[in-house]
Amino acid sequence: MNIFSYKLAATIKRSNPQETSSIEIMQYALNIILNTLLIIITSLIIGWATGSLTDTAVSLFSFAVLRSFSGGLHLKTATACNIFSITLCTSIPHLSFLIKDHLWIYNAFSLFLMLLFAPNPDANVQISQRSYPLMKLIAVLLVATNFFIHSSVLGLAFLAQSLTVIPLERRK
Repeated sequence: MNIFSYKLAATIKRSNPQETSSIEIMQYALNIILNTLLIIITSLIIGWATGSLTDTAVSLFSFAVLRSFSGGLHLKTATACNIFSITLCTSIPHLSFLIKDHLWIYNAFSLFLMLLFAPNPDANVQISQRSYPLMKLIAVLLVATNFFIHSSVLGLAFLAQSLTVIPLERRK
């Protein structure tokens, strides 16, 4: 993906050298976009092939929306992130039956984690700390909606995302 995004960035730069960013900046941005598209397209194809397209889409969307407000830990490489994200979002629809009878417990645990640790944004993201209370409120409200919706797919997606906001290193 890195080689492809470099070639694409170089092509863009050649076609408009004065009005484009550096190749490195465009390559970085293209890597993010292409990796995201890879996760979405691959997950939806797998969801379609396994007969769970709608639930896979719900899993992808709910995980991503909650993540945008709660933050969370990142894997070390884009490849690891791609594999993990695709596996997670395509597995949730097939595993959600496991929590159906105790959904409120999983929702409560996810809500507790969001109250305790969200937001936990990536260090590279420039987010004002003044935004943290609003981000926490939105993350908590998103998770709380599942007490009314009662979706085991949402519950499992929210649980998975909630686990990523737990800081792995001790707070100082």
